[in-house]
Amino acid sequence: MSIWGSLIGGMIGLSLGGPFGMLLGSILGGKISRARAQGGFSAIGQSQKVFALSLIVLSAKLSKADGQVSREELIAVKDKLKIPENELDEVGKIFNRAKEESTGYEPYAQQIAQFYKGNLNVLEEVINILFYIAESDGEVSLEETKMIENIAYIFGLSETQYNSIKESRKSSDKLNPYMVLESSPEDDLQTIRKRYLKLSKEHHPDLLLSKGVPEEVIEESKKTMRAINSAWDQVQKLKKN
Repeated sequence: MSIWGSLIGGMIGLSLGGPFGMLLGSILGGKISRARAQGGFSAIGQSQKVFALSLIVLSAKLSKADGQVSREELIAVKDKLKIPENELDEVGKIFNRAKEESTGYEPYAQQIAQFYKGNLNVLEEVINILFYIAESDGEVSLEETKMIENIAYIFGLSETQYNSIKESRKSSDKLNPYMVLESSPEDDLQTIRKRYLKLSKEHHPDLLLSKGVPEEVIEESKKTMRAINSAWDQVQKLKKN
């Protein structure tokens, strides 16, 4: 079953308040009662629903960060996030309402950070996929970069963690391996290896799936893992020279 299906109804079941609750309530023409039961969702199911909603809303905000909504970015939201045609209408309602409303992205980012408090690697994956969306038209604009960087700050990511995610988006022959591994050339190999092992564990797709990252977008996590492994291979070669 697709994570995008019945997204609005699923969020009502979660009794989600805050800006997300107001957004969904405006789509339904009324307020979402926080007193509603949680509708039988598992903990992972709840996390997946919030993750999916977060991507749709932040993608909508990101799509107009540079003052224009390109066709490529709209296609990316549909195709890259693997939204089926039969569920596009419901997802489109959320996307369009988030794009049109006056509320900025910051309150949403704060609510996402609160929901995933203690799961920094899941928040890192949100940042990773926002870059994925921004890249869809061939170039990440300065405005888009600033927005993603500020979301990372709201999430509680350090500058080193943010730069690691950003650098891992590059092809293996262009990335700075030390930056990907949150290290510096001055660090000894053993220190960098510890960082490599830690990052490998935190960004492993199986771990992210267990924490609620939907399977529909897990391929981007696999790319992050490949970047981490490539960076480690490069560092080992550099240290031997």
